[in-house]
Amino acid sequence: MEKTNRLYLKKIRYAFQWGLFVFILYGGYKFYLFVEHFSSGTPFVKRPPLVDGFLPIGALMAFKLWVTRGIFDSIHPAALVIFIAAIVTSLTLKKSFCGWVCPIGTLSETVFKAGKKLFGRNFKIPKYIDYPMRSAKYILMTFFLYIILIKMTGNDIVVFLNTPYWKIADVKMLKFFTEMTSLTFFTLTALFILSLLFKNFWCRYLCPYGALTGIVSLLSPLKITRNEKACIHCMACTKNCPSLLPVEEKTRIKSPECTGCLTCVSNCPAKGALDVATPNKKAIHPLIYVLMVLIVFFGIIGAGKLAGKWHSQVTYSEYKALVPIVSQFEHP
Repeated sequence: MEKTNRLYLKKIRYAFQWGLFVFILYGGYKFYLFVEHFSSGTPFVKRPPLVDGFLPIGALMAFKLWVTRGIFDSIHPAALVIFIAAIVTSLTLKKSFCGWVCPIGTLSETVFKAGKKLFGRNFKIPKYIDYPMRSAKYILMTFFLYIILIKMTGNDIVVFLNTPYWKIADVKMLKFFTEMTSLTFFTLTALFILSLLFKNFWCRYLCPYGALTGIVSLLSPLKITRNEKACIHCMACTKNCPSLLPVEEKTRIKSPECTGCLTCVSNCPAKGALDVATPNKKAIHPLIYVLMVLIVFFGIIGAGKLAGKWHSQVTYSEYKALVPIVSQFEHP
């Protein structure tokens, strides 16, 4: 029965991740058709707001403006809604945005698993190299936080959010992939190869968004908790952790690297040895935890939609004028 429950948990996570991934991929395809309408005159397709989720830096600017001046960005409002959902989910339910929602995380996990099948194992970078490499994403995070939260004034942000560049930042992001330069191609190829060899290479070493959600997740009341009395020290939790955490050695996993993916829980053969738990070690059933992630993340998105903060206010005529000359706009 215990083995069946663990297998069931794995299937739920995979279904959750890949259901979202396919939905986002479909949204990306619709956005491509939307842009092609203005570029090539193909039939009009309505713009899917979910593509705003790929504009986290602009979302951070919009977040500061909303908090300091009460102004909610109308150009890419979904970017701010998704950003808020990711932060609140991480604040309350560990770094579950990365472990359950983020499409890059889903893709990264799939690639390193493919690499394990291809090479028979995933490789590990020595600790004396791993630690300084891991600091890169926190340095990037600090840089963006410093520039946006400290250096940029509210007026600076208002000006930026009203530039033609920001209005078609989503189109610029699409062109980054559909019309990639040689440098972009070789960079992505290198990241793919490194992700085959090492678990979650991008997430572990380079993602500033993941660094931010990880720091926020330190305040989460729910954490993976190990019961020493029930633990049989089989090391299955440590061996299977996508974040390479020494789960078997800890009582509570407080690391900002923990994504709350429950991979350790689903691989633990000892009943009651590993659970998501509150500070007083009261266990939360894994399915309840998953349901909470669903409710918090998508509840915030639903609230944004109900509040009219989801669809972009960039007009058809503005897209018609700006998309054909998108290459002329550079970051101000």
